[in-house]
Amino acid sequence: MLLLGLLPVVPGFYHFIQARPGWLLADPLLDLLPVRDVSVLTFTLIYGAIVATLVYLLPRPQLLLRALWAYYFLQVLRMATLWLLPLEPPTTLLMLHDPVMDRIFAVTTQPIVRDLFFSGHTATMALLMLAGRGRRWRWALGLMTVAVGLLVLVQRVHYSYDVLAAPFFAWGAYWLAGRVTKQ
Repeated sequence: MLLLGLLPVVPGFYHFIQARPGWLLADPLLDLLPVRDVSVLTFTLIYGAIVATLVYLLPRPQLLLRALWAYYFLQVLRMATLWLLPLEPPTTLLMLHDPVMDRIFAVTTQPIVRDLFFSGHTATMALLMLAGRGRRWRWALGLMTVAVGLLVLVQRVHYSYDVLAAPFFAWGAYWLAGRVTKQ
C-alpha cells in the first residue's frame, strides 16, 4: 500500500526535478569509457533479475515482505537525495529507453534526465542481490549489478558517483526494512 501511495506523488516530483537547474559534475571515469546505447542489454538484465528474484521470493513471504519494504525505503531515499542534490546530466548522455515503462507510464512530456544521485537502476539490482539467499544467487546478482552499473555509465545516464553510491543506499534500505520486519 505504501508503494502504491507513492504513485500519485511521483509525476509531480519528477516534473519538479526535471524543471530545476542543477550542477554539472566533472567525472574523469566517464571520460575513460566509450559512449554507446546499451538500453536493451541494460533492461534485459534488470527485468530478468526482477523476474528471477520474484520467483525466488514468492514462496518465501518473510523475505518478500522485507524486499518490498526495502524497495519502498529505497524510493523514499532516492527522492530525498534527488531533492537535496540537483544535478545536470553528463553532457554526452544518450537517452535510456525502458521497453516496459516507456509504454506503461508517461510521467512527463519530456524525458527525465535529472534523476541522477543515486542510480536507481544500480540500487535496485543491489537490493535484489541482498534479498536473495545463497552464495551462487548473490554472486550472479552481484555480477549483474556491476554490469548494470557499467552499462548506465557507458550510456551516460549517470555519473560514476551515482553508481558507486547506489549499493550503499540499497544496503541502508534493506537494513531498515529488516528493522521493520524484525528479520
